[in-house]
Amino acid sequence: MTKVLTDARSIRIKGRSFLAVMLSPDLPIDDWLIRLDDLAARSAGFFLGRPVVLDLTDLSIDRSGLKDLIGELARRNVSIMGIEGARPSILGPGMPPALKGGRPVSDIEVPVNEVPVQEPVVEVRSRPAAPETRPAMQSIVIREPVRSGQSVIFPEGDVTVIGSVSSGAEIIAGGSVHIYGSLRGRAMAGSIGNASARIFCRKLEAELVAIDGIYKMAEDMAPNLRGQAVQLWLEGDAIMAEKLI
Repeated sequence: MTKVLTDARSIRIKGRSFLAVMLSPDLPIDDWLIRLDDLAARSAGFFLGRPVVLDLTDLSIDRSGLKDLIGELARRNVSIMGIEGARPSILGPGMPPALKGGRPVSDIEVPVNEVPVQEPVVEVRSRPAAPETRPAMQSIVIREPVRSGQSVIFPEGDVTVIGSVSSGAEIIAGGSVHIYGSLRGRAMAGSIGNASARIFCRKLEAELVAIDGIYKMAEDMAPNLRGQAVQLWLEGDAIMAEKLI
């Protein structure tokens, strides 16, 4: 018997983009976990509430090893939302879903009150709606300080902050990060794969800086750069830094 629907209202489905952290473990896993623990210990809350994707593209691992790895990450409060690059044979029930086709998003998700939020909306209608065309943004400017606990995420391009970034705050940009004040929190440039991105700040007191997935903690930075106007860039797998004149 066919059930007759009496409510003709359409169902609204909204598209929403999140910038996920991609974890790419390497062997031996125990050593990689030690390095992960070191990062988490020196940057409290780095993974808290953040979507994380596990990239197994270059990792030789079987199903048992993968289950152990997911368990170890769960014990560290790292919640895996999906797995990319895994052979179907090693995935099983209870594991995060397989993901593929990850790519830069085309809209903005900026969970900061001071910054306007643009949200892509897709509705399922009886007749197809004409696609909406929006101009691509390549940079945003934040005219106020970014306070502790706030995150600015802009995978489309550069982020410029006319003010300081407090300890516990973070800026994540697909392009370069420009801070016309003190950088006391975290700054991650080239977050979706851009090795030419740079970080500029008027006063370097950062907890963490990262470019194209390569990070450096405060303890790893040269003491003579502390409190100075600095630019940072990537050469190979090393973050380089120099004072700005």
